[in-house]
Amino acid sequence: MSDSQRDSDQHIRLFIPGPTEVRPEILDAQTRWMIGHRMPEAAELFGRVQEKLRQVFLTESRVYVTASSGTGWQEGAVRNLVARKALNCVNGAFADRWREVTEANGKANAVLEAPWGEPIRPEAVVERLAGGEFDAVTIVHNETSTGVVSPIQEIAAAVRALPNGEEITILVDSVSGLSGAELRFDEWDLDMVFTSSQKAFALPPGLAFAAVSDRALAKARTVENRGYYFDIVDLEKYLLRNQTPATPAISLLYALDRQLEDMVAEGMPARFARHLAMRDRTITWAQERGFSLFAAEGYRSPTVTCVTNDRGLDIGALNQYLRRHGMIISNGYGPLKGKNFRIAHMGDTTMTELDELLATIDGYLNSEA
Repeated sequence: MSDSQRDSDQHIRLFIPGPTEVRPEILDAQTRWMIGHRMPEAAELFGRVQEKLRQVFLTESRVYVTASSGTGWQEGAVRNLVARKALNCVNGAFADRWREVTEANGKANAVLEAPWGEPIRPEAVVERLAGGEFDAVTIVHNETSTGVVSPIQEIAAAVRALPNGEEITILVDSVSGLSGAELRFDEWDLDMVFTSSQKAFALPPGLAFAAVSDRALAKARTVENRGYYFDIVDLEKYLLRNQTPATPAISLLYALDRQLEDMVAEGMPARFARHLAMRDRTITWAQERGFSLFAAEGYRSPTVTCVTNDRGLDIGALNQYLRRHGMIISNGYGPLKGKNFRIAHMGDTTMTELDELLATIDGYLNSEA
């Protein structure tokens, strides 16, 4: 697509927690000639992607790639890696979706709840796991609905310290976190972490990625009825040949390959720091204008800030104003609609772009004063 074609379209810059803004050069990468998914060129592409994905996940382990949303890996995780009973840690809408997925797949489960706006805390997790009935725990790293990041490193360390801690599979949804909020798969001794392309990866929707430990893969081999599409035992066989069992989204893999080049060049520490700086800028802006933050202090997401609507704004009207200026934010999610609004600062968003958004919101606030 040429720049003139893009300019002829109304471009609304996305400051929403997915899909996120995608740079023109990433969109253009999708337009390369199609190849067959069993051709050597496809294996070469997949091999390049695999190597760079491991750098982003900070792992020496494998990272499976599927043509799906992140929700698909919620199902894949419980089908492959829950043998007896899962502890679903729920502190927001997407954590609760994982509970729904667990139950829809007929897996035994129990729920550890924390109030929306609060993180999942290590001491609460180990208290529930101490009885020995669970073989897996599901946790959302970065809860998109509330702007809360849970302390995965501390939770994992506490789980592993239990007498049966090595037998408990730690499953982490980092759909709106990974590559923006710090997560270290190997160092933190996790078993599965998944994400999707349209959040902090700043890619079009349609791909999902799941890092899986050797321990988890060995466990999956003992689990019956793993399903078909997300069977990690089957995915592993094909990964060893730099392939996928089913036809991959080749155009999206081209875009992923191009985007990963820039992500690796930026470096994960720098990428984490950029997201934290944008979070802190957004928090300061909100507090200086009389808003409070929905997420508990100390657990505020690096990728999306959930602002409490203390001033009683008409968020729909605010977004209409923003759209006239070529940008948009998100209303509160589910029961928080109208009570909160969410500003995403993830992916390739820069501080300059964020400042432009915040200045535009200031224009609306001043017009309403």
